[in-house]
Amino acid sequence: MMQLYPAHAAEALEFNKICDLLIQKCRTDAARERVVNIRFHTRMDHMERELQQTNEFKNILGGGEHFPNDFTRNMQKELKLLVVINGVLSGEQLVAFKQLALNIKDILQWFKKNNELFPALRTITERVTYEKAITELINAVIDDSGIVRDNASPELMRIRSELGKARYEARRTFESVLRKLSKNGYLADISESFMNGRRTAAVLAEYKRIVKGILHGESDTQKTVFIEPEETIELNNEIFSLERAEGREIHRILVQVTKDLGVFAPQLEAYYHLCGIYDYIRAKALLAVDMNGNIPRLSPHPLVQLVKACHPLLYLHNKAAGKPTIPLNITLDRQQRILIISGPNAGGKTVSMKTVGLLQLMVQAGLLIPADERSEIGIFKQLMVQIGDTQSIEHELSTYSAHLRDMKHFMDFANGKTLFFIDELGSGSDPNLGGAFAEAIVEDLAAKHAIGIITTHYLNLKVMAGKVKGIFNGAMAFDEEKLEPLYQLGIGKPGSSYTFAIAQRSGLPTAVIERAKQLTQREHFKLDKMLHQTEQQSVRLGDKEKELDKLLKENQKLKKNFEELTNKEKLKQEREILHLQNQIKKEELDYLRDTERKFKQIIQDWKKAENKQEVIDAAENVLFRKKQVQGNAAAAKKADKNYDLRGGQPKVGDLVRNKENHQVGTLSELRDKRAIVKIGNMPFNVNIDDWVVVVHKKDKKV
Repeated sequence: MMQLYPAHAAEALEFNKICDLLIQKCRTDAARERVVNIRFHTRMDHMERELQQTNEFKNILGGGEHFPNDFTRNMQKELKLLVVINGVLSGEQLVAFKQLALNIKDILQWFKKNNELFPALRTITERVTYEKAITELINAVIDDSGIVRDNASPELMRIRSELGKARYEARRTFESVLRKLSKNGYLADISESFMNGRRTAAVLAEYKRIVKGILHGESDTQKTVFIEPEETIELNNEIFSLERAEGREIHRILVQVTKDLGVFAPQLEAYYHLCGIYDYIRAKALLAVDMNGNIPRLSPHPLVQLVKACHPLLYLHNKAAGKPTIPLNITLDRQQRILIISGPNAGGKTVSMKTVGLLQLMVQAGLLIPADERSEIGIFKQLMVQIGDTQSIEHELSTYSAHLRDMKHFMDFANGKTLFFIDELGSGSDPNLGGAFAEAIVEDLAAKHAIGIITTHYLNLKVMAGKVKGIFNGAMAFDEEKLEPLYQLGIGKPGSSYTFAIAQRSGLPTAVIERAKQLTQREHFKLDKMLHQTEQQSVRLGDKEKELDKLLKENQKLKKNFEELTNKEKLKQEREILHLQNQIKKEELDYLRDTERKFKQIIQDWKKAENKQEVIDAAENVLFRKKQVQGNAAAAKKADKNYDLRGGQPKVGDLVRNKENHQVGTLSELRDKRAIVKIGNMPFNVNIDDWVVVVHKKDKKV
């Protein structure tokens, strides 16, 4: 398990707020208990298993599939009663156990239906089996509404049978008495009521001595008294006695059923915890959906590589407000171990640092993070945090003294598997001395190969980033013209604090600002100014880069649209050519069929005709047509050898080919449906629908 320093390190990184959001997603006490006792794993197999389970449940939610983890009742008390000697569960509690068992049955059947699609979720049920005897035992004595069945025991059936008869007789007798009293005019407007569990007649007060029976009470106005008629007293006593006997028998049955069900206490407890586990995973998946969480790649080595990462709480806040969240790209590994972040106040230094720490805790707790899937997270055994005011009234420590106390712990226990975060290192002391101590502390942490992030305004820390191996700079971008932070972390260069720019924009007198510049050490001011200019150039270059990216994307889009249009036009032409070829083949096939039909007719006519010469003449006409077709076929073969069909609408100057005799000419004039085609030097007036556009194969190659 990961070691945290100080004890409230997770709260300092706002992990407790993530847990609060997670608890809101839970439906069961078992799941909420898991959130309260959440652990930060240091074993890769545990992390990978929990992340895969959450990711699979997220996929289920995204696919619209319903996972049947519907049992949400708290059963801790009932589970304890199961193992208590002479413990008794009510009918409603027994029905809850039956629903729990049936829910497990549904879950197992769901996995059987979705065979091997969700292996990480399925492994949770590997040792769980549905015990059919649990539901059979409960169903035998309890109905779905929690009432003990009449046939739960022969004695209960006998009692309820007698009770039904007694109630019927009492009701019949009471209604007879009411009719008699009503006829005599003794009843009040309400006529009857229940008092002390007995059915009574509402009699006018002046007749209370006339009506015989037991007086159970009177109205607030004392004008009406409630009397149990004498005729029903014995019947009601018998009913009361039978009801008590029924209650005793029901209690005996429930005690026996509870005892019998106690044999399955281990299975039922496993069922309950299984439902809690799935509810907990469901809560994590729902939270991941809200914050666009993904599963990162895992590494056994201590490293952090975040791609397009967002602070979860900031992302949710901006999402609700309809604002974008600027993502963070950062890498911390064995080569680049310590990041020094500088920049103006309120520019996002602490938020960037907290983003890295919070996402690391989330991954080691099995939660998906709002970062690109290309992100890679390693395993850290220790996490140390020094954020905010740490002064202690109890131990009479100032802010700087408490700061040094924390730094001592860092240097005593930090190693290559430590992830640390220090906000404003060296603050609270003399700038020169504090800066010197800060530099010494950073050197020591770098020598211990610890990985972490430090925010600072000290120039000497910015300078040492280029000198000490493993330490590198980062700066929060700032728009000097608008005096607004851009919340963008740039890696590889230090940042200016914009002290004088912010003072000038804030309306401080010019004379005061100039005097402050004069009092500032010359080298210090010169370096800050240089950082200032460098950062502004970087911001302008960044804007131009964004504009260039935008133009490139638009160009790619236009290129894609052009290619789509080109492909559509090409396909259209190919379809037209194919249509024309099919039309020519169809005409030739129709002619052959017609010729065959005519020859058959000629044969029949030859047999019947007396004048054979007429039949011979008809045959010659058909044969002449056949020779013409053969000539056309030869012409077509020649045309196919020299020309390719192009299709499309004919235009003046195009080469065109006759569909029937396959002669090729040049279209010299168009007149609506008619056209002038030159074959050689001879012009012909033709119907343009009988001609198709072709292109010479030599010209096509050129």
